[in-house]
Amino acid sequence: MAIILDGKSLSSQLKQQLTERVAALRAQGVTPGLATVLVGEDAGSRKYVAGKHRDCQEVGIASIRRELPADSSQDDVMQVIDELNADPSCTGYIVQLPLPRHMDANAILDRIDPAKDADGLHPYNLGELVLHVDGAVDTPQPCTPAGVLKLLSAYGIELAGKEVCVLGRGITIGRTIGLMMSARGVDATVTLCHTGTTDVHAHMRRADVIVAACGQAGYVQPDDVKDGAVLVDVGVSRVWDEQESRYRVHGDIDPACHAKAYAYTPNPGGVGPMTRVMLLDNVVTAAERALA
Repeated sequence: MAIILDGKSLSSQLKQQLTERVAALRAQGVTPGLATVLVGEDAGSRKYVAGKHRDCQEVGIASIRRELPADSSQDDVMQVIDELNADPSCTGYIVQLPLPRHMDANAILDRIDPAKDADGLHPYNLGELVLHVDGAVDTPQPCTPAGVLKLLSAYGIELAGKEVCVLGRGITIGRTIGLMMSARGVDATVTLCHTGTTDVHAHMRRADVIVAACGQAGYVQPDDVKDGAVLVDVGVSRVWDEQESRYRVHGDIDPACHAKAYAYTPNPGGVGPMTRVMLLDNVVTAAERALA
């Protein structure tokens, strides 16, 4: 039977550790604070942000909410970012994407203080990730790939010498996980596949590990997977279920692949909870660094 890489269970354990770290900080007069900047009324974004604040409450992190109407100007958002950069009660924050189309998202994200970059995606922090081939990075790291590595490590899955095929070149994981997996001490060999890759399926069939983050429900089929592979499903697609007359969440890896795998992440319940807990970890770590 394949090993189920249970991100939900592991994230609960990590939250307990975070609760203890937050208590230690509070004892020294410091309360970590996570801020969210939400522009507009996108239902998915609002739900995502609400989940972040529930997570904060669970471990004792203070919540700071900043909400602006969709017709706000870019300068309005920049002013909020400047305020959070200067606010000592905010040890980390995120600007929820997508932003309204009239805004320059990259310029707004660039304005974030890199030390308070809870997502770990500020250009400075990404640059640190590129520079440190030894993996000794002391700046916030991207939450999703950090969560994947933490999950694999918890289940004793070694990546040294393994062939890893990553599907998707998005900044959230596709373009960053290769840097983390190929760092010294991890030592995987990573192939990044995308829409311009010739014969993606051949790359998948050779891989010891497939990290699927292309956003196409069921893209990875059993014929794409070699026996004993490790399957990491990062994709999230909402697919209409005719029988139940509602949308259901599907990953990029067809569940039929699990029978061939050595280990796999369920979706939902695998990578998602790990992403959320690693964001909390970035916030708490930032508070610890500021205190040191």
